Amino acid sequence: MASYVFALVVLVLASTQAFATDPSQLQDFCVADNTTNVFVNGVVCKNPALVKADDFFFSGLDKTGNTKNALGSKVTAVNVNNLFGLNTLGISLARVDFAPYGLNPPHTHPRATEVLTLLQGRLYLFTKTLNKGDVFVFPQGLIHFQLNIGRENAVAIAALSSQNPGVITVANTVFGSNPAINDDVLAKAFQVDKKVVDHLQSLFWTENH
Repeated sequence: MASYVFALVVLVLASTQAFATDPSQLQDFCVADNTTNVFVNGVVCKNPALVKADDFFFSGLDKTGNTKNALGSKVTAVNVNNLFGLNTLGISLARVDFAPYGLNPPHTHPRATEVLTLLQGRLYLFTKTLNKGDVFVFPQGLIHFQLNIGRENAVAIAALSSQNPGVITVANTVFGSNPAINDDVLAKAFQVDKKVVDHLQSLFWTENH
């Protein structure tokens, strides 16, 4: 009997996927307190008696991001770090600006699914071309990118299912990490000459957010 129960438990654990996501809120709101020195998994709540309408307000997404960088793109994020009322609500968003042929490089959001809506221009992602008004969803943790394939600027709005979705840019993380990943490891992993890895690690890796 004991062996049967053990086998059943193992089967259940093996067939169950675990997802990391924001926990459900336990009160109507929990405005982030950015003045506290207390560290928790998330952000400490501000005293509700001190909450103001400005805690739920952000201004500036109408402004074009500065795309004058090596990537030709700029991400303007609105999350719990600059809109404190998002704390515990499990949502955030970002504006993404693209210069002509600009790229939002391959990256992933470890804590959020992303829904991207194109407001202007044409974007290429995977095998799909998005035009104005098109929507595309990137499941949580999936590596994705957006490339402006038009001769004009492009603008998109991304909605994310976390107050703090995080972003891991693949090239920056692999070749621009500090301390650096051993070049023998990367040469073998990418099956390229070590000199190629050394060159890539010597470059300055641009961030667009």
